[in-house]
Amino acid sequence: MCDTVVALGNTTADGITLFGKNSDREPNEAQHLLRIPRTQHPEGSTVTCTYITIPQVRTTYEVLLSKPFWIWGAEMGANEHGVAIGNEAVFTRVPYEKKGGLLGMDLLRLALERARTAREALEVITTLLAEYGQGGNAGFRHKFYYHNSFLIADPHEAWVLETAGRQWAAERVQDVRAISNGLTIGNTWDLASDDLVSYAVDRGWCKGRDDFHFANCYSDTLYTRLSACHHRRQSTEQMLRARIGSLTVQDLMAALRNHGTEPYDPAAGLTGAEVCMHAGAGPVRGNQTVGSMVSSLAPDVQTHFVTGTAAPCTSVFKPVWLGMDLSALFGPVPDGSYDEATLFWRHEALHRATLRDYTSLAPLYRAQRDALEQQFIPAALAYRHTAPGERAAFASRCFAEAAAAEQEWLEMVRSAPVSNSPGLLYRRAWRARNRAAGMETP
Repeated sequence: MCDTVVALGNTTADGITLFGKNSDREPNEAQHLLRIPRTQHPEGSTVTCTYITIPQVRTTYEVLLSKPFWIWGAEMGANEHGVAIGNEAVFTRVPYEKKGGLLGMDLLRLALERARTAREALEVITTLLAEYGQGGNAGFRHKFYYHNSFLIADPHEAWVLETAGRQWAAERVQDVRAISNGLTIGNTWDLASDDLVSYAVDRGWCKGRDDFHFANCYSDTLYTRLSACHHRRQSTEQMLRARIGSLTVQDLMAALRNHGTEPYDPAAGLTGAEVCMHAGAGPVRGNQTVGSMVSSLAPDVQTHFVTGTAAPCTSVFKPVWLGMDLSALFGPVPDGSYDEATLFWRHEALHRATLRDYTSLAPLYRAQRDALEQQFIPAALAYRHTAPGERAAFASRCFAEAAAAEQEWLEMVRSAPVSNSPGLLYRRAWRARNRAAGMETP
């Protein structure tokens, strides 16, 4: 489960388009951030995606990707032209291709590598979709099949693209928009596949164009409902619309940290999901937010704020720019096993220690987290006007300060008494996850 948001420049305080996304996946499915430079490829070369190989283009653009470690594609990212994309799992009545094809994450990366605008990215995805389709297992330890929606933005415009198999519809964003794990486009759209309506008519989902509604015709009602996507999307959009005209980077971060109500207890209940997602007990709440990103898409230089870690409510957003060497900031590529050398797993020590009593322990460092970001964000947005070397040095300082703070918070949380211990099922679920990762249970 994931959530993606965009606020066009006509809604923001500084007139710059803002983009944000949470990536929700299995707790031990480490997310990795990497930069891939612009590359020239020999004529006739190919590219091997997660499951299939397709022809490569002559030039691929520089990209910043946040991706599950084992997948070729990415959950979210941006490129040198200021295009940013996030994808969402959506559940439809169209049969899933299980033998392997292009994952939604593969389509996202291919679009970022090949498109100079949001509209071009949409065309890249839909062209590849028509030729190769989408499919393959997108789950880490458990098989998981779905179709995809995309929120695609650049400094000037944004599009929602929703798919079901090879069928699709797209809608241009007017101000703010949020998408989650369900189809949202109804009986009007700006662009669509030629067979969008006829495919549904042929299967008896509607009688014709007059009673056609994309989301109603194509959605798998059960899985869409279990995802709680409508609740999450409405909650996020309401937060954004309440501040139209004055939206900031901090507002999008707050939206991605939204738990619905506070105080929040991730150990409460066996079902339900919020935007800042925490895994609980039982199969319905098996995922958590494993990476978050908020981007300021200025026309000249884009500034990206990333956690590089799970649970944005326990994480610090830190600035990065394209052109930087990210390896020193994030460490080696993480995998499904605990590795203190990686940023993702170092933070998991803090996150999972906090889960011993989230309602009491998370507030211990929340104010310090906010204070750090209040230092980082305005300075980073100003640094976009400086030389690349200065930006990189500033980013390194931010990461170092955040790392030192998180180490202090870890020691504080570990020594703090637990006054509201979670229930047995919740503790068992997290012991199993920690054991699978080779990590001591706090």
